[in-house]
Amino acid sequence: MAKKTGGLALKWTSPAFAGVPDRIVFHGQGRVTLVELKAPGKKPTPLQLRVHELLRAHGMDVRVIDSFGGVDELFA
Repeated sequence: MAKKTGGLALKWTSPAFAGVPDRIVFHGQGRVTLVELKAPGKKPTPLQLRVHELLRAHGMDVRVIDSFGGVDELFA
């Protein structure tokens, strides 16, 4: 979906800092979203939730997506 809309969705791994979201999504015009992808109905771990809150405290848009519809909404 990122390619279709002219964006980038890069895999994010941080060996020295566990719990970061799965993807960094660049939408264009400076808009960036950090995305945690989950299987339908699955929830982030407590560590992931703590990291999400830390990133949000630094002004980042962090989302948890567990469906194709959620991906579509991100790029709408």
